[in-house]
Amino acid sequence: MTPRIAKAELPVELLETMIEQLGAVPEPVEVTWHNPEVAQSNLDFSARLARWSAADASLKSFAHMAVAAKVGCSWCLDVGYFQAQNENLDLARASQVPRWRESEVFSPLERDVLEYAEAMTDTPTTVTDELYGGLLDRIGPAAMVELTAYIAFVNLATRNNTAHGIRSQGYSDACEIPLAPTV
Repeated sequence: MTPRIAKAELPVELLETMIEQLGAVPEPVEVTWHNPEVAQSNLDFSARLARWSAADASLKSFAHMAVAAKVGCSWCLDVGYFQAQNENLDLARASQVPRWRESEVFSPLERDVLEYAEAMTDTPTTVTDELYGGLLDRIGPAAMVELTAYIAFVNLATRNNTAHGIRSQGYSDACEIPLAPTV
């Protein structure tokens, strides 16, 4: 499937930077570049998110992939798994996120984060006081605020990509462990 809108031409500097960082230009950037202000704001906020450090990186990675699997954003799932590899996270566990409920590789905290990411993604949201409170008790207020904002941003990105018809670009093909299929 090709995007529902033609890819815009990127400035050469941005094109070169994307290829250097990821090996290919991400289709979401090419599509949103039809409105450079929107595209640049998205890139800037994504860069800021990457610098946040109150919540554990693997928990955020798992949450990202859980949202992508729930929404059906194959691009986000693909790139999320690729990023997990580049951040030296546990790929054996990351590969199981699409089937986390059936997998036995996740800790109770990781399971709660995955459930929280899905509950935030439900429409309407299905976050319970018990789930929120349990996570808050274990990770603390700063990490809880960060994790929640991170999941909210991932929801924006996944829904944006699926609406534009953006599909996987094969980033995860570079990973040694295959990504489990979405259940």
